[in-house]
Amino acid sequence: MRIAIVGVCASGKTTLVAGLRAAGYDAYNVAQEHSCIHDFWNKHHPDVLVMIDATLPAIHKRRLVYWGEDRLAVQHKRLADARAHADLYIQTDALDADAVREKVIAFLKTQQDASATEPAH
Repeated sequence: MRIAIVGVCASGKTTLVAGLRAAGYDAYNVAQEHSCIHDFWNKHHPDVLVMIDATLPAIHKRRLVYWGEDRLAVQHKRLADARAHADLYIQTDALDADAVREKVIAFLKTQQDASATEPAH
């Protein structure tokens, strides 16, 4: 199962991908927030698309950034198609990296369980 992770800058994409890989999942980061190609997230045809998000106050707690709400709004606009197609959306402001990873893993397990119980066509 290929898992694409998208999100705004400093939402925790790199940390989440590392945690999922350590848990044995085939996860990768997509820099959709920097691309004007609205479906760039779909380039490698992921089986699961996860979008993580954060507000500017949370981003400032995580990292020193030299941009504000205007740039965050641009990132959200670039991520609109990914959010519309996301299998899972997580607002990460109140969550630490472990909690985000565990939410994603719990979701992936439900997806795997559902796939295992689907009748063959």
